[in-house]
Amino acid sequence: MQPADPSASGRRHYRIGQDFERGLVWFRRDLRASDHAALHYALRHCARVWCVFVFDRDILDPLLARGLQADRRVEFILESLRELAETLTAAGGGLIVLDDRAVDAVPALAQALDVQAVFANHDYEPAAMARDDSVRQALAAQARALFTFKDQAIFERDEILNGQRKPFSVFTPYKNAWLRTVQPFDLRPYPIDPYLHALAPAPAAYRQPLPTLEQLGFRTSNLAGIAMPTGAAGAQALFEEFTGRIGDYGRRRDYPALRGPSYLSVHLRFGTISIRTLARTAHEAVLRGGADSAGAAVWLSELIWRDFYFMILHHHPRVAGGAAFHPAYDQIRWQDGETGERYFHAWCDAATGYPLVDAAMLQIRQSGYMHNRLRMVTASFLVKDLGVDWHRGEQYFADLLNDFDLSANNGGWQWAASTGCDAQPWFRIFNPVTQSEKFDPQGRFIRKYLPQLAALPDKYLHAPWTAPDHVLADAGVRLGEDYPRPLVQHDVARKETLARYGVVKEGGKRSAAGMEQDDPDE
Repeated sequence: MQPADPSASGRRHYRIGQDFERGLVWFRRDLRASDHAALHYALRHCARVWCVFVFDRDILDPLLARGLQADRRVEFILESLRELAETLTAAGGGLIVLDDRAVDAVPALAQALDVQAVFANHDYEPAAMARDDSVRQALAAQARALFTFKDQAIFERDEILNGQRKPFSVFTPYKNAWLRTVQPFDLRPYPIDPYLHALAPAPAAYRQPLPTLEQLGFRTSNLAGIAMPTGAAGAQALFEEFTGRIGDYGRRRDYPALRGPSYLSVHLRFGTISIRTLARTAHEAVLRGGADSAGAAVWLSELIWRDFYFMILHHHPRVAGGAAFHPAYDQIRWQDGETGERYFHAWCDAATGYPLVDAAMLQIRQSGYMHNRLRMVTASFLVKDLGVDWHRGEQYFADLLNDFDLSANNGGWQWAASTGCDAQPWFRIFNPVTQSEKFDPQGRFIRKYLPQLAALPDKYLHAPWTAPDHVLADAGVRLGEDYPRPLVQHDVARKETLARYGVVKEGGKRSAAGMEQDDPDE
């Protein structure tokens, strides 16, 4: 639906235009029953409201086709739905859960319940928008409406524009405009409790237990073993713990052995916590000043990156199809053939011979999480040390990351590959050893994931091939057996990368001004 007041200076004011007897809330990336835009408007404007979640086969079947039967994300969703269903039931409603194609299931359910309107929150991915268009058309053919609302972002689409009323392509000016624009109203929660009387329990025909992983075609992952909190309660616990150390965020966030991040990214991905809750907390801490303000400002900047990448995807949907943001970089010839395959699989298998890179690749494989600093290091290594096409790394992360988000994942990989908006300049290349020495100086992270190297002195841990034979022997390390020798020499790979990228002459003219995530090869 269109907002009644699409002012660029604040939250959109939606006007439904009429009230309805029956409505349906379609949950997607918003698995909570608090501060929820679509639920708020449905409860306000409908006498009776049902709720549904669809395990969309158009999403699940491709995962199974790629061999992701033990996908932690599906299990995370299932556990979060269990809590959401209990919350809605306790409030007098319920949650209908279907296993079907959403484009078929939602219109069919709307017809079965004879609702006049379906309410959902915006999704910005091209495939999701096409799905929503199909559902909208099917509902319209039944004389029913689909209303959608901004909920994942603070500012979306064209709400933040530059002085020429064009979308930004550089982050720092976007962030400054975001900070100038944001008002308390933009960060207010959508009230739910005053309207809960409108919730309707699921009809008897739909009161079924949640499907099991096996019924969905999946099997149990190690989600329980890695003790990942799920649902709104899990998100709230993480959030409360993080607010106690938010002041240290700026100092600790780049060190993977420290508890620096909020660990809320997967909860933002599936909407078990509201972005408004997080942004409001950070923004208020910045305005208050004091001990927490510096850390809160850095964290708020990271949240703004999320809006920025949503905006980029909206204005440049071609990037979702594999196009470089700067088309000239599509000319690059990547390492292919047997060597390219060998390099890519060594990277995936944590067998590059660079301990920080390999430890990070073990982290994502074992847990579905990777520290943000390490996402940059591993991406840079694949693209600029191994010369492998960044699309392959992007897909690998998409398959494994619990918090996978198309816009952020694509933006991060294009940044690392120097093909994206406001990207790291192509001639700046992370040195994996320097990064290791700087951000894991005591080797705590490396030793956690590579215990075979644990006895090496710190001096040699970051580059074991530099250790004398007697040091390796004393540490019980046999290079080439216990741990691989380096797949490539960084200095040689750097020269090859400069030559590879040199075909794109205009790339050298772009700078990383304002890019807070870059780091030179030093």
